Amino acid sequence: MTNLADNLTRTAEQHGDRPAVKLDDLVVTYAELQDGARRVATLLKSKGVGPGDRVGLVMPNVPPFPVVFYGALAVGAVVVPMNPLLKGREVKYYLEDSGASIVFAWKDMADEAGKGASEVGIECVEVRPDFAEVLAGHDPDEEVVDRDDDDTVVLLYTSGTTGQPKGAELTHRGMSTNAALSAETLVELTEEDVVMGCLPLFHVFGLTCGLNASVLTGACLTLLPRFDADKALTMVARDQVTVFEGVPTMYAGMLHADGADEADMSSLRTCISGGSAMPVEVMKKFEEKFDCVVLEGYGLSETSPVASFNQPDQERKPGSIGTEVRGVEMKLVDDDDNDVAQGEVGEIVIKGENVMKGYWGREEDTAEAIKDGWFHTGDLAKVDEDGYFFIVDRKKDLIIRGGYNVYPREVEEALYEHGSVAEVAVIGIPDDDLGEEVGAAVALKSGEDVSVEDLRAFAKEQLAAYKYPRVIWIVDELPKGPTGKILRREVSAPDGDLT
Repeated sequence: MTNLADNLTRTAEQHGDRPAVKLDDLVVTYAELQDGARRVATLLKSKGVGPGDRVGLVMPNVPPFPVVFYGALAVGAVVVPMNPLLKGREVKYYLEDSGASIVFAWKDMADEAGKGASEVGIECVEVRPDFAEVLAGHDPDEEVVDRDDDDTVVLLYTSGTTGQPKGAELTHRGMSTNAALSAETLVELTEEDVVMGCLPLFHVFGLTCGLNASVLTGACLTLLPRFDADKALTMVARDQVTVFEGVPTMYAGMLHADGADEADMSSLRTCISGGSAMPVEVMKKFEEKFDCVVLEGYGLSETSPVASFNQPDQERKPGSIGTEVRGVEMKLVDDDDNDVAQGEVGEIVIKGENVMKGYWGREEDTAEAIKDGWFHTGDLAKVDEDGYFFIVDRKKDLIIRGGYNVYPREVEEALYEHGSVAEVAVIGIPDDDLGEEVGAAVALKSGEDVSVEDLRAFAKEQLAAYKYPRVIWIVDELPKGPTGKILRREVSAPDGDLT
């Protein structure tokens, strides 16, 4: 029997006076976080919410997020975190699909969340900066409801690259062990650490490796509600951040920020990257500029999330997602689920207690994703002789040009080596003769000016003739998801002749 909320109880007993979360000048200690969570538990019980009931959460990275999160867990409820940028109709879908009983929404999102809640017929609780004062009217409930290891703790909706978003059922055991793994083995957190909380807490990377790992160890999580590269640089120095966790676009943004040259990053001891593949060139330049080491890992919403990592006590291989972490098995298979030979491309499949129970209410999707206990990721990779995995690309992103396989990431890596390129996304463009042509949307660094012809010529020198992008266009910025991950599926070539 375990409840993820037990971690907060233990840490509050041991480190009650230590800062749990910060937002600029506002500091919430572990004792205050636990007290607030216990009052949320009383509030929820007064509304009839109990074990197994779903509680919606529409909030950015603000201190009430962990208060409501752990309060809901304490009564045995299942938390349904949502992107605070969702509109009313989208919130309605999440609430309706999950069967949520109630939703908590930050003040700036309460109108849209309220519309969705109203259509579903449930209450929307508006959360404001004075939330602690509101909770003062409820006595703290010290009970933490026992849950089975395999009970669902979080219903995390995937981004929905095909069809409607699906709710991945993550378990108490899966999230507890993944938080412990992240804290103890990968990041090596202690109560003395300050973790940068710029990853969205409604996303599994920020939730597990940021919030839950910090609460487990008594570390402080300093929050940034909306990522801004210069603000992040300032916060590292101000709060003496020791652990930075981010996605590649955050690292690229800080590297190219106006304040990068003057930034004091000396407090950093560990940088963690995940969410998408980090361009080797970005990693190399970040490490050189800020005199630090970036460790890259891999995981998905469905795996709680960490599955592999360049672990601190092992050799690090830039461009690799490392080796399987404790308690996880990973291998590569072909389309018939046969193991592929070392050095060959195959789909990553994962087995372990970190893997979700399944997709909420979708038996067919679950059966398609999990076969004989192995979760099929849709990611293509190779593994070397030392057991290190190297992502090649998303299976669905593969470009087949004239019968040849072209992996977008390989083309992107080449273009990132051009000194003027800040970001790039490579996609397949329908072609009558070849089936698909290779296209690249490129965002330039501030103040840079380079022609499409020069970029094409640069790529042609770096890549085989069938791989280099014939079609290139310059954009101001690339579409990104809530974590800052570049969304290839939302990139499309503009009309007109681009060749």
